[in-house]
Amino acid sequence: MHKKAEIMDEGGMRRALTRIAFEIIEKNHDIPSILLAGVKTRGEFLAGRIADKIGEVEGVRPPVLALDISPLRDDIPADSRPAARFTPNPAVEGRTVIIVDDVLYTGRTVRAAIEAVSLMGRAGRIQLAVLVDRGHRELPIRPDYIGKNLPTAQSERVRVMVREADGCDGVVILDGEG
Repeated sequence: MHKKAEIMDEGGMRRALTRIAFEIIEKNHDIPSILLAGVKTRGEFLAGRIADKIGEVEGVRPPVLALDISPLRDDIPADSRPAARFTPNPAVEGRTVIIVDDVLYTGRTVRAAIEAVSLMGRAGRIQLAVLVDRGHRELPIRPDYIGKNLPTAQSERVRVMVREADGCDGVVILDGEG
């Protein structure tokens, strides 16, 4: 895979995440009832940054929950998936749970994340925030908060890099060659 185009640099990511944080504040008037659930790995880091910005603006930082959805993925053969271990989490009960992921593509990761949250408790409602929405949905899933809409070819890959995992921030498109 070769880098085809840089979509967002560090500043662009910061602005997109700040915009998402402000949209969450505008749409959810009861900030203490929010829980951000970041899909491991990069969604967890993005959720932390959004929570930090909300805390900076509102004086209350929403808790962040890391979601490991690998046991619930339907694109991995069942015998290759780790065993599901989702225990009830009182932090989920009745709250507005905002699932945070780096890229929305087919919707299958989000479906698994919704299932994971449901296995932990009954949320008051579930919303979705994504840094990049690239289209090509296979499931009827639509994000509530989007950092950037990015129409792509199915042969292309979108790679989100976060400094916590990758040493730098950025979003690039990779082509299928190489």
